[in-house]
Amino acid sequence: MALLRRLAALIPLAGTAVWLPAQTAPENPSAVENLTLHDAIQRALAKNYFIQTSSFDVSIANAAVSEQLGIFDPKLTGSYNYSDSETPSLADPLTGLRPPAYLDKNTSSSLGLGTLLPWGLSFSLTASSTNDRNPLVTTANNNYFNFAGITGKQPLLRDFGFGATTAQIRIAMTNHSISEWQFRQTLIDTVTQVIFAYCDLNFAHAQLDSALKSRELAAQLVDENEKRYKVGSLSEYDVTSARARLASLDDGILQAKEFIHDSENALKALITDDRSTRLLRWHIGIEPLPLPPATVIDAELDFREALKKRPDYQQALLTVKRNGIDSRYQRNQLLPRLDLVGSYGYNGYDTSFDTSRQMVRNQDFHAFSYGAQVSIPLTFTTERARYRAAKLQLRKSETSLASLEQGIVVQVGNAADRIETSRQRVEATRNARELGQKTLEAEVKRLRAGTGNTFFVVQQQEVLSQLQIIEANAVNDYQKALAEYDRQLGLTLEKLNISINVPK
Repeated sequence: MALLRRLAALIPLAGTAVWLPAQTAPENPSAVENLTLHDAIQRALAKNYFIQTSSFDVSIANAAVSEQLGIFDPKLTGSYNYSDSETPSLADPLTGLRPPAYLDKNTSSSLGLGTLLPWGLSFSLTASSTNDRNPLVTTANNNYFNFAGITGKQPLLRDFGFGATTAQIRIAMTNHSISEWQFRQTLIDTVTQVIFAYCDLNFAHAQLDSALKSRELAAQLVDENEKRYKVGSLSEYDVTSARARLASLDDGILQAKEFIHDSENALKALITDDRSTRLLRWHIGIEPLPLPPATVIDAELDFREALKKRPDYQQALLTVKRNGIDSRYQRNQLLPRLDLVGSYGYNGYDTSFDTSRQMVRNQDFHAFSYGAQVSIPLTFTTERARYRAAKLQLRKSETSLASLEQGIVVQVGNAADRIETSRQRVEATRNARELGQKTLEAEVKRLRAGTGNTFFVVQQQEVLSQLQIIEANAVNDYQKALAEYDRQLGLTLEKLNISINVPK
């Protein structure tokens, strides 16, 4: 669609802006398609249904602005009217005879071009012609009356000035700006969801890798114990324990594969608009995400940045602005209606149409009028109710803005704390996993030296497997915490160099 083509999914690579064309699942869905995080975000920007739906709101709001601007469009008006009327005469009191009826035939037409000006003045350039034929018997006498001039009406109280006349236009323009920020919010949320889904898929693969490595270690232990059992250096119990450990790991591998399947589908739903069952057979290969460097976070400083960049806060500001415009307009509607009206032009009158029209052209006979029209509701019930509702709506939006600002303080603070906490978790779990690896190696050495037993080796293998998953989960949470912090600040698109070009 047009808006998405303007969006164009711009993510610069090496300083050059690129655009990926619309993409769907590969032709060979059974093959594994490798996607980087950059590729996944590109596809989401081009094909995500939430983004497509939100883009319609921008176009609809843009159309509403054009609709309101249409009040200033010139309007061409015309009319034609013909009447034929017979008025009976009274009977003669002496003879009792009724004279012939009085015939009145009238033809009138007019053509005008008018418009409304931003300060409330409405005027029209008008030309009209009337032919009034009122013969006494049957002979028609043409009487042409022509007029050309300008007529206008200027409100002096209600609907006076730029504020009242352009109120609905400014409200529509504010709604259009709100829809653009809503579209930006949809982009930020969708990109963040893609990052989360990609991280979850990366974590799912890490779980599977850990389960496969655990199984490989368990298989090596079984093989080694069987060999040593054959030479009499280990008991049958050690062999059985190792085999039991190996058999128990198959369930973990199956669960890890199911987690990968679910994570794949979650990511695919975000990055394609394919609706066929081929989508289920499409498999995604990902690149392991590098561990982001330690980031220094200053939540107090970033809070001010969030107020400038967060779409929801900007929408709230615009909502206050919109309700302020409406409140001022409704206050104007409390005034009585007092309109100054007037006209100026030239008349022509003759039994010949051409002569009558020439009089108008020569400006022989001028005509003007002026006056005032007043309309005062006796109670103003409707107007006062609308103004009261508009004021309450303004106060409500101001309160919502204050509440949102407080919420942003908390959300930014929580997001900053999660970054620091998850970073510390990464360091702690990495240290625990390294110690677990060393402990397992030491237990294996003891077993081979005859001073250990299989139970402790199996136990340590299970501990190491859990430590690997815990570390991977901590890394996953750290990467997601960074993405969430950017979302809370409204910086997601800026950080990824994604440019937006929406229609005005």
